[in-house]
Amino acid sequence: MAGTGNPIAEAVRAADHDRYLSALYAPPERREALLALYAFNVEIAGVRDRIREPLAGEMRLQWWRDTIANRQPGTATGHPIADALNRAIDHYQLPDAAFENYLEARIFDLYDDPMPSRTDLEGYCGETDGLMLQLSAMILDREAAPSVADLAGHAGCALGIAGILRKLPLSRSRGQSFIPHDVLEAAGATPEAFQGETVVAAAGRVVEAMVALASEHLEACRPALHALPRSLRPAFLPIATVPAWLKAASGKGARLLREPAEVPAWKRQLAIFRAAATGW
Repeated sequence: MAGTGNPIAEAVRAADHDRYLSALYAPPERREALLALYAFNVEIAGVRDRIREPLAGEMRLQWWRDTIANRQPGTATGHPIADALNRAIDHYQLPDAAFENYLEARIFDLYDDPMPSRTDLEGYCGETDGLMLQLSAMILDREAAPSVADLAGHAGCALGIAGILRKLPLSRSRGQSFIPHDVLEAAGATPEAFQGETVVAAAGRVVEAMVALASEHLEACRPALHALPRSLRPAFLPIATVPAWLKAASGKGARLLREPAEVPAWKRQLAIFRAAATGW
């Protein structure tokens, strides 16, 4: 499943290499379902890249809602990711409500409305990256998965905020604002100023505030990560790359508004390997 030439595996490897590598540490018989889930995430997260109007994006999300809700065993949709995802949902009894919540959260991506508050941001991350972690855990070990619900929440926030920082130059160029209003206000900025053409004086403080928020959730993860059942470890391996991403973002400071943070692939791969081999 994970080999070269498989379109689903290739889609994940190209767009979400950290999750692709993490899936390779899962038992072979579970990789197909994990990669289908991750390919779905890649597909939905990339909807904004492929549309000109939000309504077209909402129609695309509705297609996925209908496809999941109306799936029939043994019936193909003609969409390889959708077919693989539906098989995974049925085989591992993944809850339809989780996908509905995920797709509902992703509507935010289609518009340029500012993120209202830290609480809203944490909710968004929980329903996107956090749900990906919970569903991955259910694929890997359904009996143990309920024990990591809180961990998935904090880990999802750490992953999600790190992702927002990685994509900050792109989101700003589109007029999107994932930085919560209350975080901007505390740093002495406004959503309008933060989206302006010139780098605002408060930009460095905003970046540091977001790094601090992600670090807070990362620290909250650590006790549960240390106690994580080995069977669930592959689901949470992407967390191993978060410290490097946050360090890179912090190092950019105000320049992060225009220059993306970068972490070499080898460094991310090494972090994932170490977590896979020895845990946290």
